[in-house]
Amino acid sequence: MNKTRRSTIAAALGLAGVLGFTAPAAHAASAGQLAAEGQAALQQLYAVDPDARRVARHARAVLVFPHIVKGAFVFGGETGDGVLLVHGRPESFYNISAASWGLQAGGKEFSYALFLMNDRAIAYLHNVGGWEVGAGGSIVVVDQAGNAAVNTTTLTQDVYAFPFASKGLMAGVDVHGTKITQFNPG
Repeated sequence: MNKTRRSTIAAALGLAGVLGFTAPAAHAASAGQLAAEGQAALQQLYAVDPDARRVARHARAVLVFPHIVKGAFVFGGETGDGVLLVHGRPESFYNISAASWGLQAGGKEFSYALFLMNDRAIAYLHNVGGWEVGAGGSIVVVDQAGNAAVNTTTLTQDVYAFPFASKGLMAGVDVHGTKITQFNPG
């Protein structure tokens, strides 16, 4: 991560703290803990969103980020660690980071699950050394308002993204880029 992106994320997270927003540490204590948190977050998603369970039946893998922290005041940032689950077992670990700017203010914590539907999506995640969301394959974001119907005839994209379990308040319009990179937890 370059120095500008780190500085932006640090400033945004500091602002989130000033606004009274609290969240867990950016990095999980261990691989086992992160895998357990990922499994628990995924079960929470399945309990509240039947579309996620339907998509999961056809997915080759799920990259789940149980805790993503986002903060902003004009400039913003977000970060969180996740686990790639293949057939329900942890395979590798990833960090998601984003920087943004625009008319925005606030702080929030949320979870995010990316359902990788085919081997091409998994290979892209493993082989690029840093996945720019939106650059490597087609991603469909499925919101909990149910605006997009998901069934076996509509599952034609590489990746389906489900944001969920949002806490906090974030308002505004922004332009941002998101990067996912592999790491080895302590």
